[in-house]
Amino acid sequence: MTEEAIEKENKAIAKAYKELLKVSYQTLSTDDKKLIRHAFEVALDAHKDQRRKSGEAYIFHPLAVARIVAKEIGLDATSIAAALLHDVVEDNPNYTIADIEQLFGETVARIVDGLTKISSLKKDMDVSLQAENFRKMLLTLNDDVRVIIIKIADRLHNMQTMDSMRADKQVKIASETLYIYAPLAHRIGLYNIKTELEDLGLKYTEPEVYNDILEKIQESKEEQDEYIKSFSKVIEKTLDKEGLNYEIKGRPKSIFSIRRKMIKQGVSFDEVYDKFAVRIVYKSDLENEKFLAWKIYSVVTDHFTPNPIRLRDWISSPKSTGYEALHITVVGPKSRWVEVQIRSERMNEIAEKGYAAHYKYKNKDDKEDNLDLWINRLQEALENNEADAVDFVEQFKLNLYSKEIFVFSPKGDLKSLPKGATPLDFAFSIHTEVGMKTRGAKVNGKLMPLSHELQSGDRVEIMTSESAKPNANWLDYATTARARSKIKSALNADTKEIAEEGKEILRRKLKQLKITLNESSVNEMVNYFKLSTSLDLFYRVGIGTIDNKKLKAFASSRSNMFVSYLKNKIYKPTAPKDIHKEEITSKYDMLVFGKEEDKLDYSLANCCNPIPGDQVFGFVTVNEGIKVHKKNCPNAVSLQSNYAYRIMQAKWIDSSQQVYKSQITLSGIDNLGLVNDITKLISENMHVNMKSISFSSDDGVFTGKITVEVNNQTLLKKLINNLKKINGIDKVTRV
Repeated sequence: MTEEAIEKENKAIAKAYKELLKVSYQTLSTDDKKLIRHAFEVALDAHKDQRRKSGEAYIFHPLAVARIVAKEIGLDATSIAAALLHDVVEDNPNYTIADIEQLFGETVARIVDGLTKISSLKKDMDVSLQAENFRKMLLTLNDDVRVIIIKIADRLHNMQTMDSMRADKQVKIASETLYIYAPLAHRIGLYNIKTELEDLGLKYTEPEVYNDILEKIQESKEEQDEYIKSFSKVIEKTLDKEGLNYEIKGRPKSIFSIRRKMIKQGVSFDEVYDKFAVRIVYKSDLENEKFLAWKIYSVVTDHFTPNPIRLRDWISSPKSTGYEALHITVVGPKSRWVEVQIRSERMNEIAEKGYAAHYKYKNKDDKEDNLDLWINRLQEALENNEADAVDFVEQFKLNLYSKEIFVFSPKGDLKSLPKGATPLDFAFSIHTEVGMKTRGAKVNGKLMPLSHELQSGDRVEIMTSESAKPNANWLDYATTARARSKIKSALNADTKEIAEEGKEILRRKLKQLKITLNESSVNEMVNYFKLSTSLDLFYRVGIGTIDNKKLKAFASSRSNMFVSYLKNKIYKPTAPKDIHKEEITSKYDMLVFGKEEDKLDYSLANCCNPIPGDQVFGFVTVNEGIKVHKKNCPNAVSLQSNYAYRIMQAKWIDSSQQVYKSQITLSGIDNLGLVNDITKLISENMHVNMKSISFSSDDGVFTGKITVEVNNQTLLKKLINNLKKINGIDKVTRV
């Protein structure tokens, strides 16, 4: 570079630095400015030999990230300094975290450390990198939420300056942004940044679509502006008469959301864009804020007919991100729908800046900040470390993107839950103990199944019982990460309990067969019964799937082996043969799809070769039907990022532990207490679940029909035999 070019670049760097101080949203004290200046000088030194792909000096990147943090997100001086330093430790071996701590104190060092951890992940991990990357990033929340916010700002600047990258790199980074960073920005309440990330994501993943919509928006801009002017004119007169200080402006629709609506509703651009969006922002002190919002609402609805179903009141109950506003949809001039958002200046700042604006307006006596509540909720999902990374991202995305509903407890307390939540989710959100002991639920006073989908405004009452405990079906009824993780750990504990009993039963039965229960006999049985672990073996003995008959067969196969050993004087234990896929899936394990657990045709993907027991998902291909991939398949995240709509839930189920419905008919002589004897016998049998029951008595002759759920035939036979023993029962048959 020539001296002239260097001088020009240095001037541009100095200008960008001054601009950063000028645009900061928070008021910066002299100490703040010193801290930022110091951080800038260290970053300048650390990156002095670095250039970006575009050829410009690398320092422009940390400056731009710091500018986003200061202006768009509005964080404090500590965050601005950390943003300036975010790549220093990673890019320059002369600086360590300890140096940063010495120079800037513990908080800045902790944030920079969190950001460095995210970037310096091993590149040779077999699990999907993106998902693992994301999980690590979320775990840093534990230290400081600013880590994530600066990471989002870093990603935004990278997306804004991606033009000089290779096309395949652009697509990868853009998919990751749509998959991970946009939902995160949304959840933290950074709506403006979320919108920009989504639009830029679309620009690189589907450039033709993006440019097409952008062109159409520009073509219709004049008409949009004209329409909004005519809408405003109608209400301005009344608003002025009321003495309100306000501003009405059109709300630009994001390209990404237009695209999403076009796909979701199967409509053309014109049909989506026919809806106009207007924002009314008014000045007010805190005391009169609500009153004025409803006043403006009544002015708008006096002039234009509202759609009653489309009223969203986020003022009385703000979203968990802290978002507040009134949203109404009215029939505007020329009978067109207009979406109107009503916000005070404070609400508008919170909507745009999210996290930071809370501090500006927060009173000392305020309750716990909404963001802290969110972090706690997130922390629970993180603590459930059993899930693998892809599973975790999916679970987290469910809780991220889902809209919220608000339901009431019987005392009138308001609870926020994700859309699609059930009474079971509500029970676990009150307290784990309440969830575990749930017996049933009343919604708006009526008894409802635990799988019932709750709606905003429902009043939910949970009925508990000391004897109630989670069963496997609960996983189909629960949608929130908290409820699912608690149910899973309870079920595991239950299985272990049955396995403990099974172990003792097995010890006794083997003793009768002159076999000692030890490591080698257990391994032999695991191989013989084609199981994968000793826990499986004990569990099956516990529920009666492996009964006396099967154990005798095992004992005789063992003695045959011993006889052949005596003949040959050589003992060769027979290793279990390789089992053909068809054999496994038909006899031992079965692959089922979707919530309904349907049995569908499928083939196994060659890229990851899943085997029974692996965590898997189905992917609907264009020509080859359903392909089954492991959840940690190298291709998993790209499939989930780019073709989420083609992903199907799938799991291997243990066919011997599957629950079957069966109907039993009984007949006999009617006598007092017979029904009681029957129901008592069934309910005391711990592995049988009664689904329906009907009895009738005709001139002293009794008939009954019972539908039960059992794990296997052995249990059903046992139940039928026990029913036959009841006094007065003449005949028991399975339908």
